[in-house]
Amino acid sequence: MAVGANSLQANTTGGGNVAAGGFALASNSIGTNNTAIGGNTLFNVTGSGNTALGASAGADLTTGSNNIAIGNRGVAGESGVIRIGTAGTQTSTYVAGVWQAAITGTAAPVRVNSSGKLGTVPSSARFKRAIQPMGDMSEAILALEPVSFRYKEELDPDGVLQFGLVAEEVAKVNPALVVPDEEGKPFSVRYEEVNAMLLNEFLKEHRKVAALEATVAVQQKGFEAQQKKSQTTAAEQQKEIATLTTALKAQAAQIQKVSDQLKTQAIASRVVADN
Repeated sequence: MAVGANSLQANTTGGGNVAAGGFALASNSIGTNNTAIGGNTLFNVTGSGNTALGASAGADLTTGSNNIAIGNRGVAGESGVIRIGTAGTQTSTYVAGVWQAAITGTAAPVRVNSSGKLGTVPSSARFKRAIQPMGDMSEAILALEPVSFRYKEELDPDGVLQFGLVAEEVAKVNPALVVPDEEGKPFSVRYEEVNAMLLNEFLKEHRKVAALEATVAVQQKGFEAQQKKSQTTAAEQQKEIATLTTALKAQAAQIQKVSDQLKTQAIASRVVADN
C-alpha cells in the first residue's frame, strides 16, 4: 500500500509493504514487509522487515533488514537495530512501566554508552583479553572518601538524601573510575568497578587473616604441647619427691631405732659398771 507522492515508486516484486508519506520507501524494489510512515521514511531501504515512524525516519538505512527507527534516520547497512530519537534533539527519556515494576529470575543491570546504546556488560572470558590479577591496583580505593549529599533542586526537588562519591575527587585518585561528559569533565563514577576493587581488597585482607589464624593455631598447638609436657614433668618430679620423702622417713626411722638401741646399751653398761 502506498499513500503519498512517489511512495514505493521503485517497487517491483516487493510485497507486504506500507508506505504513507511523500517518497516513503521510494527506493525499495524487492524488499518486503516494510512499514514507513512519514515523509522520506525508509527512503533508501532495499531490505525487508524495517519499520520507520516520523519525518525522514530510517532515511539513511539501505540494505539492512529488521530495523526500527522512530524519529531517527538510522545508519546505512545495519540490521536488527532499534533507534529512538536523535542525539542532541531529545535530551531526556521517560519510559512507563519500569519504575517499581518487579523483575524476578536472572537479570542484569542495563548500561548506556555515550552514543546512547543500551546493553548489559558481559563478564565471560570469551569477551576479554589481557586477563590478570588486580593485585595492588585496588589499593587506590582506600584513598576514596564516601560522602552523603543531596542533589541540587533542579535535579531533585525533593532533596532525597544520597550516599556515594564525588566524581572530581575520584578522578584525582584514579581517572579510570570516572565517566567523563562530552567536554571531558568528570560526570559520573563507575561504581561497578569500585565494587570489584573493594572485593579484591576484601579478599586480600581475608587471606591475611586466614594466614594469621593458621599461625596462631600452630603456636597454640605448640603451647599446649609444651604445657602438657610441663605438666607431665611436674607430675614426675612430684612422684620423685614423694619417693625421696618416703625413703628419708624410712632412713630417719632406722636412725632413730639405732639411736634408741645405743641409748639402751649405754644405760645397761652403766648399770653393770655400778654393780
